Amino acid sequence: MARIAVIGAGMGAMATAARLAVAGHRVTVYERSATHGGSVGRYARDGFGFDTGPGLLHLPAVYRDLFVKTGKRPLEDCVELAQANPAVRHVLPRHGIDATLPGASHGGVAAALDTAFGPGSGDRWNAVLGRARDAWDATRRPLLEEPLREGARQALGADPYPALRRSGLLRRRTPTLAEVADRELGGPLAELLTGLVRGYGLDPATAPGSAAVLPYMEQTFGSWYALGGMRALATAVYERCRERKVDFVFGAGVRDVLVREGRAAGVLLADGSEREADQVVCGVDPRLLPAASRPGPAGAVPARGADVPGRITLLLALRGGRPAGAVHRTLVHSAGAAVTVLRPDDPATRPDEGHEAVTVSAVHGPGTSEPGELLSLAEKAVEGLRERLLWQEVRTPSDVEAATGAPGGAVPPPALAGAGGRLLYPANTAALPGLFLAGGWAHPGGGLAHAGMTGALVSGLIVEGAGFRGSQ
Repeated sequence: MARIAVIGAGMGAMATAARLAVAGHRVTVYERSATHGGSVGRYARDGFGFDTGPGLLHLPAVYRDLFVKTGKRPLEDCVELAQANPAVRHVLPRHGIDATLPGASHGGVAAALDTAFGPGSGDRWNAVLGRARDAWDATRRPLLEEPLREGARQALGADPYPALRRSGLLRRRTPTLAEVADRELGGPLAELLTGLVRGYGLDPATAPGSAAVLPYMEQTFGSWYALGGMRALATAVYERCRERKVDFVFGAGVRDVLVREGRAAGVLLADGSEREADQVVCGVDPRLLPAASRPGPAGAVPARGADVPGRITLLLALRGGRPAGAVHRTLVHSAGAAVTVLRPDDPATRPDEGHEAVTVSAVHGPGTSEPGELLSLAEKAVEGLRERLLWQEVRTPSDVEAATGAPGGAVPPPALAGAGGRLLYPANTAALPGLFLAGGWAHPGGGLAHAGMTGALVSGLIVEGAGFRGSQ
């Protein structure tokens, strides 16, 4: 039985801790804040409740597997997940288009797109997602289910999206996601693809065509909401950790990783005390560690802070009940921006049926840097929004940084193949023996599902050693 210190109590860190504990290790989690969950937070006021981090879960199988492998009670016994259906509503104010797409129905999506964008639109959309499926199939194991090794890193630098071949410059290089959208969808329909990708914090003008796998995952595996808010999922994972005898120390920021005899040997806390361990799992952005402790060599931790933006979020308390036909998730497309409006049908979010809680969020940038800009775009999705508004709470990237410690409030997107490997993350093993990386800033990247996958990867590497090849 090894002593393992885990830095941070985010979702990836807790998923790792639970798996290691069930394998018989003694695990202690050190968290700088007063609670668990990392970015999966909750804000409550006057009977209203809001998610302050991710509002939906894609690939729920990741957490189902975690609960199957760590205890007798399955995920559904611990938290109630509901699939969002309709899956998403798209509002394109510049084009006067309003399209609501059903969940888990390629035919239904095609029909809705034909109605909103014109005949043939649904076929073009499904053809793009079909090519995205090929990219998913080609990279799923090395990108998501296996530890990232040097050979795989090099191979994943090539874009697996099989874009349509054209003459000219694009025959000599792979197209960006924006070029895929323009060439294979065209017109306003292209904005659906680019807007969905923007929602992950990626710039379609520089993201590879493989970014189309993100809309593919949404349409194929659905979008899921935890009743009571996504915080309920974080609490369920935390309680599973406690059931497996994981110890949590809150208010215990980690200043450094202890190194003895050339390997990680514990952590140095902010108060100057030392906690010895046989292995250390860093579940936070490894750039937060001192330079000497970062899991080098140079370049092993990409300088992603400059190109990974933060988010601005409005938490809106509204008078008047949620309309019966309201869609859980609406994407409002603006020039170079996409605003997500979440309207969950959940009694836990509001004081009574005469009120509604709405969350509005976007990547912080031109056109979405001020609360008024977001509110104006959200009006396109919520009729009479300003007249119904009781109060609003604004969360800027600076607020996110203060709450979670993430530099600049950056929210890491999932890893992607292509772009020469620029959108990959550090491997789960580090150059320093005994140090491992978990969470959204390690392979395979950010998002609830991807961060949760690090739990299986890191625990496998610790339990089975360097020969671990990933889940079967």
